[in-house]
Amino acid sequence: IKNAMSVGAGAVKQLKAQTRLALTGTPMENHPGELWSIFDFVLPGYLNSFAQFMHRFGTGEEADVLRNRIRPFLLRRLKCDVLKELPEKIERVVYSAFEGEQKKLYGANVLRLRKELEAGGELPGKIQILAGLTRLRQICCDPSLCYENYKGESAKLETCLALLSGAVAAGHRVLLFSQFASMFPIIKKRLDRAGIGCFVLTGATSKEERSRLTARFYAGDVPVFLISLKAGGTGLNLTAADVVIHYDPWWNAAAQDQATDRAHRIGQKKQVTVFRLIM
Repeated sequence: IKNAMSVGAGAVKQLKAQTRLALTGTPMENHPGELWSIFDFVLPGYLNSFAQFMHRFGTGEEADVLRNRIRPFLLRRLKCDVLKELPEKIERVVYSAFEGEQKKLYGANVLRLRKELEAGGELPGKIQILAGLTRLRQICCDPSLCYENYKGESAKLETCLALLSGAVAAGHRVLLFSQFASMFPIIKKRLDRAGIGCFVLTGATSKEERSRLTARFYAGDVPVFLISLKAGGTGLNLTAADVVIHYDPWWNAAAQDQATDRAHRIGQKKQVTVFRLIM
């Protein structure tokens, strides 16, 4: 119900009850309004109207005031406090370096974006900036996401495939997350060529297929599960895996950590190794 405009949130807030509780393990992703929506269910009116709340707290400048206002109503449990027996989680950042055509394309796109922003006045549109940064991130992943006829190599893809091959050869099971579902056919094609089986889960995957793929992954049918960050951020228990790879960094670290927790959670018996790939 963190989306105050959703039908679900509207329906829930019509329920009549003497006591209301909200349980969430999902981090805020877009703006503090998500927090307002939850409190609008628990304590209607406590944080004023949505417009008043966003006017005061939307920029984050009064975060301490907001934190003090909501603290009396929060019971927070950290994983490290309640799961003492959980195996260790080791996190590593793995860097790749641009080469050849990919390096030229990235440099050219940076130059073009800079010129577009400089020509747009002092306050260029947020959409323009976001689109430009997203394009640069895609070029880091694999230039073919932006250029259909690109035939060169992707340094990050080669790094990822080396990690996957090594992990599978050592008997590990792997979850690979990316925000770009269009990256998965490229990775899957290379894995198929290497004789490594994998499943793919995206936002377009039905609930029935999602359950079926999860069960088959648990059964050991394949060693690699490719999952879009949004589709795999919640509701999945994949403790059969003990290696997690984040192909591209997500701007919200909490959401990325939540994806990691598909493997590092209750039921995990092995040490979990997390690789974050950076260009």
